[in-house]
Amino acid sequence: MLVPGDKSITHRAILLGSLASDDVKIIHPAPGDDCARSLAAVRAMGIAVEILDDGWILRGQGLRSLHEPDDVLDLGNSGTSARLLMGLLAGQPFLTMLTGDCSLRSRPMSRVTVPLLSMGARIWARNDGSHLPAAIMGGDISGIKYRLPVPSAQVKSALLLAGLYADSPVEITEPLPSRDHTEKMLVAMGAPLTKEKNVIRLEPCEELEHGRFTIPGDFSSAAFLMVLAALLDGSRLILKDIGLNPTRTGLLSVLQRMGARITVTPGKSDGWEERGDLEVTAGPLKGTIVESGEVPLLIDEVPILAVAAAFAEGETVIRGAGELRVKETDRLAAVTTELARFGVEIKSFEDELLIMGRGSYSGCRCQTHGDHRMGMSLAVMGLLSEGETVIEGVSCIDTSFPGFARTLDTVLTGGSAVKEVS
Repeated sequence: MLVPGDKSITHRAILLGSLASDDVKIIHPAPGDDCARSLAAVRAMGIAVEILDDGWILRGQGLRSLHEPDDVLDLGNSGTSARLLMGLLAGQPFLTMLTGDCSLRSRPMSRVTVPLLSMGARIWARNDGSHLPAAIMGGDISGIKYRLPVPSAQVKSALLLAGLYADSPVEITEPLPSRDHTEKMLVAMGAPLTKEKNVIRLEPCEELEHGRFTIPGDFSSAAFLMVLAALLDGSRLILKDIGLNPTRTGLLSVLQRMGARITVTPGKSDGWEERGDLEVTAGPLKGTIVESGEVPLLIDEVPILAVAAAFAEGETVIRGAGELRVKETDRLAAVTTELARFGVEIKSFEDELLIMGRGSYSGCRCQTHGDHRMGMSLAVMGLLSEGETVIEGVSCIDTSFPGFARTLDTVLTGGSAVKEVS
């Protein structure tokens, strides 16, 4: 079973590929609307894109080849597009305006705008620089020494993208590890980037070069199928060519600690991202405690982890998950409300979830809150519950996993994955 290309890596391949000195081929990119927004943004700034059967070719012309777009860049629901583009645009000598849908316009941007302003970018945005729409006037950018207040791959990546245009080094200190795709790709493209312990340093850069990125399967997308296979009696599932970057696979470690039968077969390395196959066999799970230091490595998988915890024996506690309150929706509140509809004993606190697992639940009518990961988690929950589940607002799933319901049908035997969705 193959899953869509990794969404986080695809965003970065698009933005960095647009800055390369020559053509960059991106194979097996993520197909959803989020990455399409990043692709449309670089096209609007002058990058020619050739669409292939298996991916895209970006006609890069160098770090300083972008030009001012003719219109506002609408980034839809994509927080990654918004925050990473802010960093990229901080170094451009022209004005760009960014907006998004109502969900994206409610998400905090000050964690990016504040350090970018200190580097010399000019940014005007709603609510004193904290919300889209925003206008960015880049230009002369200085380096910065910055300690991230909370682990954030998006903020880190935005500062590194701005740092490509800085006149002095950018040095970022992480309190805890977060996904490091940007650093890996910059090194693969020849950028003068080093990392020592939790400090990342990028020297001033002249050019980026890389001819090809083959995107591995998205671990976050595979997570929903992993949990389904781990809990569905008699199941056995092999997921092929999944990204296994250690900064992304925290869920794998937690599920194995809970007793999940998951075998990892490393794949052939391409020199910049780990990948391999996952074989999942059904078996009983036990509750566990997920500590704060683990959460950055599974931040997108907390909703589906909560589903796994609902069927595990005993109590599961997920600590230090406050960052989920500023995702596509308040995920802590949403997962608590929606799983409770199935009969799950679940409580949320300021930055913590507590789930008491048991054996069976009843299907219900529930809603995604416009959040693709909530939608997929609820679909898995519905398949594991007795009776019919109706999920409202599932169109949001297409932002990251178009055809998810069809994939579930392929994985399952004996009928439709979800009897009714709307």
